[in-house]
Amino acid sequence: MSLTAESIRFSVAPMMDWTDRHDRFFMRLMSKRARLYTEMVTADAVRFGDRDKLLAYNPEEHPLALQLGGSDPAALAEAAKIGEDFGYDEINLNVGCPSDRVQSGRFGACLMQAPELVADCVAAMRAAVRLPVTVKSRIGVDDQEPREALFTLVEQCRNAGVTHFIVHARKAWLEGLSPKENRYIPPLDYALVYALKQAHPGLLISINGGIETLADSAAHLEHVDGVMLGRAPYKNPYLLADIDRQLFGDRTTALPRAEIVAQLIPYAEKLVANGTPLHALTRHVMGLFQGQPGGRLWRRHLSENAPQRADDPRILLEALALVEAEQAKKAARDMMQEVG
Repeated sequence: MSLTAESIRFSVAPMMDWTDRHDRFFMRLMSKRARLYTEMVTADAVRFGDRDKLLAYNPEEHPLALQLGGSDPAALAEAAKIGEDFGYDEINLNVGCPSDRVQSGRFGACLMQAPELVADCVAAMRAAVRLPVTVKSRIGVDDQEPREALFTLVEQCRNAGVTHFIVHARKAWLEGLSPKENRYIPPLDYALVYALKQAHPGLLISINGGIETLADSAAHLEHVDGVMLGRAPYKNPYLLADIDRQLFGDRTTALPRAEIVAQLIPYAEKLVANGTPLHALTRHVMGLFQGQPGGRLWRRHLSENAPQRADDPRILLEALALVEAEQAKKAARDMMQEVG
């Protein structure tokens, strides 16, 4: 199996506590082409934890990558093989997360300081699986010189056989900034990621960090092979509905928001039938009507009712009815203004 520039053209970032299987099912209703990633799972959790809980996904989620965290080559190789057996399409190594937990475990962004170890890890993973093994990194950490740190990491991993790199175009400050602050305080350096692609035209390079719109995504694709967005599609998920047409050139018509809600109902019914509270799904769909008339009513109804009526998928239909009533009122007001 191999990756192509077409297959990695757009992806949604792995985000802890956000991009779980319920969110990924929801996203897939809007885009068939976006590449999706799991939340980061540690290699030891995969090896010794509840694999069905950690690694289960819906068949509709493909193409789907498993992101692993760790720094022990043998453990990562074993976890990668388990991921392959579960049917994932790609194994991604996290070399970018700046949280305290990953620092204490010597993985995530702190691995930017150990490029030889990262190369050993990906070499072991590649030897264990037939899937593509990819790396998601920062451009450096703390006082590292970004060009030297990024290029060294990429070149070491390229020598170990990695062909696709996803680069969050910010440093991570392991000392002095919180994980949240690391998402927006270190300045973005898109030009450095462009330079990486220019220096290594044979590699697939995706860019991540601070990208908010499809127009911005298209501009980046003039310089790199892929773009990865995280918080923007989570807060305003319906932007995914235009990806297949605008970025992949597919002649497809996006599902209307109301149809997306209709397709969520049977999924929600299965969840509650299996004992999963409805909030596990509704927390991810709050932004579906972002910027639309009735969007606030949608969010309020879900947030106020889903926790109390955890086994009642009708909440989604009730919230949709509120939105549609508000939109009908607005249409009537607009018509009156035109007549007047």
